[in-house]
Amino acid sequence: MSGSPATRHPVVLLVSPSHGDALMEEFGRYQRDYELHLTRSVDEALALTSTVSAEGGRIAMFVLDSSLRDAVPPGTVELPTEYVGADPALVAFSLLRTVVPTARRLVVMPWERFREDTEALRAGLAKGKFDGHLLMPRGLRDEEFHQAVSELLSDWNATVGGHVVEALRIVSDGTDALTLGIRDHLDRMGMPHGVHHPDSPTGREVLAAWTGEPTLPLVDAFERGVYAPRTVREVAAATFGRAETLDAEQVHDLVVVGAGPAGLAAAVYGASEGLSTVVLESDAVGGQAGTSSMIRNYLGFPRGVSGMRLAQRARQQAIRFGTRFLPGWEVTELVPGEVQPDGSRSPHRVRTEDGELRARAVVVSTGVSYRRLGVPAIEGLVGLGVHYGSAMTAARETEGQDVVVVGGGNSAGQAAIHLARFARSVTIMVRRPDLRSTMSDYLVNEIEWNPRVDVQPCSQVVDGGGESRLQWIDVHDSSTGAVTRREVGGLFLLLGAEPHCEWLPEAVAKDPRGFVLTGRDVPREAWVGGLPPENLATTVPGVFAAGDVRAGSMKRVAAASGEGASVVPLVHAWLAPDGG
Repeated sequence: MSGSPATRHPVVLLVSPSHGDALMEEFGRYQRDYELHLTRSVDEALALTSTVSAEGGRIAMFVLDSSLRDAVPPGTVELPTEYVGADPALVAFSLLRTVVPTARRLVVMPWERFREDTEALRAGLAKGKFDGHLLMPRGLRDEEFHQAVSELLSDWNATVGGHVVEALRIVSDGTDALTLGIRDHLDRMGMPHGVHHPDSPTGREVLAAWTGEPTLPLVDAFERGVYAPRTVREVAAATFGRAETLDAEQVHDLVVVGAGPAGLAAAVYGASEGLSTVVLESDAVGGQAGTSSMIRNYLGFPRGVSGMRLAQRARQQAIRFGTRFLPGWEVTELVPGEVQPDGSRSPHRVRTEDGELRARAVVVSTGVSYRRLGVPAIEGLVGLGVHYGSAMTAARETEGQDVVVVGGGNSAGQAAIHLARFARSVTIMVRRPDLRSTMSDYLVNEIEWNPRVDVQPCSQVVDGGGESRLQWIDVHDSSTGAVTRREVGGLFLLLGAEPHCEWLPEAVAKDPRGFVLTGRDVPREAWVGGLPPENLATTVPGVFAAGDVRAGSMKRVAAASGEGASVVPLVHAWLAPDGG
């Protein structure tokens, strides 16, 4: 091993007593970007892992041969009860992850052991004890094998490894909430960037190019130069485009408001079927789903997919068909089109902070936001140790800390598992007695197995504070009435759902909670000719709703995507000459 911690490549560690040479040859294609190391036993692997960690190096992936039989080095560790008699590969991963919890974990199986090992590993895979299992390649160019390896390495680089190429350079001392917000937005948009201290060589270079008043953070975008953003939206607009760049007189076939799964699906299907389509998103593409570190139950992704990658793939797909995306600009008002003397309707007007767009049809897919905790002391520390959502960027900075996740839904479970790769401990706090009534079974199983994650039921955060950032919280136990104080390094709040509908006109009917009513849920007095609107149509002709913002929707990524696809035929019917 050579190179300083700052320059050495991440490590891919192969562990195989009998197929090591074949695996080293197969992984040779990664040798330019990763250090490859072969060990013949878990004892050797543990020693090498400890050495790499002590030297400041990073291990990106463990690759274990399923035929491993010396998984437990004598006297090294006292195994938990659940591992007595367990498959050696699972035992090995348990030992290795105690040293490097951030590494991806892959099992490779010799062909002759396929049936036996697949069955033995099935339960461990379902509980998230490793990230995937593959058959060893038997010949040249096994691209299915390498696609799976590349996906895992790509996921590691996105969440742990950091960017090598920097499209934007941020200069900051890292103590302000704005810098974290900018980084989180750029991470969710898949935009490579780096953060540099003002005293670093890059920091001094950027500061020298800045001619304004001394301030932080500064952003250096190579095509624009250095500027001092005041909001995350300013960075989004500068990076991805402003609404004012569109022709104000142009009438678009379809304007989609919100770029979560529903909005992305509407954009893909709308643009692919010939509709001129524009998508407006107040935050980052992907919406709430885009903050999920790993979605394992989305159809077609057997090893799971991060919300960011799913969103960016859908965005690129929509762009290919001609969709225009404008992230970072919030819609402030929708002015419905009016019936003209000839019976036609004028276009709807979608107003933003930066201009106005006109559209023949509008799809509302703004999704939901996390409900606020409502504790003033906690709200004052948002961005300073307190985060609404999983805040993937902040997760990397919780190493060695104890953090708390509040919420019992799937998003909270995914956030807790991701945080456990970095934090010393993660506690999920819920008001209910357990998680099973609100969280998918696969996530509950992963949480139960993960030694870094605990669940604290019947609990509610009632206060918090610290010097310049969050350092402690007070927790009320509803079963005993006691209030206890605990030190924390981070608080991640994922508390239910509230819709983004305050910008919609009164003509769009909503339920008492503020969700948009569609189809048969629309009040009968708004039905036309005794018939309800189409199932995704609102009370305003030509305005539709899809995804979590719609009353009665299933709060799942796949369901939202399905509604986004299903709304496009309704838009086509509305735009047809006799549709309106």
